[in-house]
Amino acid sequence: MHLLELKNINKSYKLSGKEEFKALINVNLSFDKGELVSVIGESGSGKSTLMNLIGGLDSNYSGGLFASGKDIGNFRKKELDKYRKNKVGFVFQSFNLISHLSVLDNVTIAMTLSNVKKKDRIEYAKKILTEFGLRDHMDKKPNALSGGQKQRVAIARALINNPEVIIADEPTGSLDSKTSMQVLEILKGIAQRGKLVIMVTHSEKVAALSSRVIKISDGKIIDDKKVFALEKNSDIDKVDKEEAKLNKKRQNLNFISAIKLALINMREKLVRNIFISIGASIGIMSVILMLSLGSGVKAYFNKTMNSYVNPLVIEVNMPSNDEETVDLDIATIEKPTINPQSSFKEEDIQRLAEIENVSSVEKGFTAISMGTNSLKYDGKSSGLMRTSTISSNITASNVEEGALPKDGEVLINKSVSDNLGGEVVGKTVTLNMFVNQKMVKKEFVVSGIYATAGGDLTAVMKSVFLNYLDLEKLYSENSSELKSNVMYINTDKAEYTDSIKEKVKELGYTGSSQEQMSEMFNEMISILTYVLAGIAAISLVVSTIMIVVVMYISVVERTKEIGIIKAIGARQKDIRRIFVCEAFLIGVFSGILGISLAFILMKGINIVSTRIFDINLVLIQNSYIVFGLSVSIVISTIAGVLPANKAAKLDPVESLRRE
Repeated sequence: MHLLELKNINKSYKLSGKEEFKALINVNLSFDKGELVSVIGESGSGKSTLMNLIGGLDSNYSGGLFASGKDIGNFRKKELDKYRKNKVGFVFQSFNLISHLSVLDNVTIAMTLSNVKKKDRIEYAKKILTEFGLRDHMDKKPNALSGGQKQRVAIARALINNPEVIIADEPTGSLDSKTSMQVLEILKGIAQRGKLVIMVTHSEKVAALSSRVIKISDGKIIDDKKVFALEKNSDIDKVDKEEAKLNKKRQNLNFISAIKLALINMREKLVRNIFISIGASIGIMSVILMLSLGSGVKAYFNKTMNSYVNPLVIEVNMPSNDEETVDLDIATIEKPTINPQSSFKEEDIQRLAEIENVSSVEKGFTAISMGTNSLKYDGKSSGLMRTSTISSNITASNVEEGALPKDGEVLINKSVSDNLGGEVVGKTVTLNMFVNQKMVKKEFVVSGIYATAGGDLTAVMKSVFLNYLDLEKLYSENSSELKSNVMYINTDKAEYTDSIKEKVKELGYTGSSQEQMSEMFNEMISILTYVLAGIAAISLVVSTIMIVVVMYISVVERTKEIGIIKAIGARQKDIRRIFVCEAFLIGVFSGILGISLAFILMKGINIVSTRIFDINLVLIQNSYIVFGLSVSIVISTIAGVLPANKAAKLDPVESLRRE
């Protein structure tokens, strides 16, 4: 069985209209290991077309092309890629070395595509380069080499995966006579080690050193002559063992190797990639800052509101009459009885007292009046919009001036104090209150001025606070019973507060007006934050377009490089993976840079806001960091998919012709 066999190969190219150009006509050839073959012909005779078919670069032909008995014309794309990677090595006239890779990387790239371990591929590449006299040039870029050195690097790259066939296209065409002889001796030595070496050439001198000469003209083989038999190298068995050892280690390019290749490629256009990352990072930074600004404002608002509330006390109100229904999913909870006055009955109080982690329950009362209740002092009067009982929920921190009320004392807010002329702490005032369908009067001493959070309604409502027993006594003295319409639940630890509030809601009761107001403001802040973040995210769209454009430019710039990589066996998946990894890395760098910029701006903004408002206005949460980095990576990767697909679909033959 021949190593390569061509049977009735025909190849045509379509010209304008319906015309066809026949590049190969009924070609029948066979090749074996250990041959050094020269294919001679004029330009346009079909030499290069024949080599492209043998090398698996072009599969659009008729006839049979058999490699070790297998017709490569029937190979699937994956099998054809494997054939190019493992069975064929290309040596090009113009060397086709990748300019931004070192000599060592140019040689090892084929093994990188095979996912051979770094240690093994470097060791083997150094061995070959040393044999070719390039030991001291491994770290140089191709531009620093002479023509002969470049060609030796190209031959070393062709040999690195131990292929069975070496195809050399005009291997001495760009070299002087002395260097040409050195290269030919290398190729002859390769053939003597059991490889099939096929050279495309115009030179009769090159042909004279070949063991076999094939002449082609107008697509037809006109002469096929064996000149002499090559002596086999004594190391051929050793070479075969090395091939078998390397073949076991061959796999496909994995994600980590693709990332490393992408990093090397990106380093070549470092400045451009830095500017792309900076541009993309601005959008990420803006989104993170908007979210963090909302978080800071919300945290400040909640802190301010909570600073006027005892964290160990939960205010409970009866639901209004339009909330008579209870969630039917809570099957085990009995619906509370609600009276017309929305006051608490003993069973309600008992139900609340039985909640887990509740230490005690306090009765309370709040009356909202529109001018009927009032306070009078020294001929001045202030209408009261709110009359409430004091509770554990109000602490000394809520008192701006004076102290909490004792028996026979009241606490008023600043609005009432101002109406009474100020300076009323310690003074006796008269409370006029509507009780049992009549106006009653009673004197109290003002114990202090109540301070409230800026967002609390009591900041603008004229309010008075007195002890529950004093109010209960006032009602009793006027033949009426004070019915509690608010309850205060006490707990021993603040960590129990949330679970108690949840249980209160499950039982059908409502929280304090302050909590409801906080929820409303928090929701408004959240909506505003998302709107601002959405506006900031428009810049991400611009970033995506920018990455797509730059990646397309990169594909155009690297068309020939893509052709070279495909010629040495890269699959479409490998090409796609390399470019997607480059986009992925841009996303990573952009995300990290955007997060860093956001932190820097956060520090600056918070320094200013602390000096002016005594608050940290921007708070970056860990979730925002993860979100920002994830969005950056996802957007960049998606932006790289279309250019990566374009690169993967490039025709290797056409790509290699690109200058």
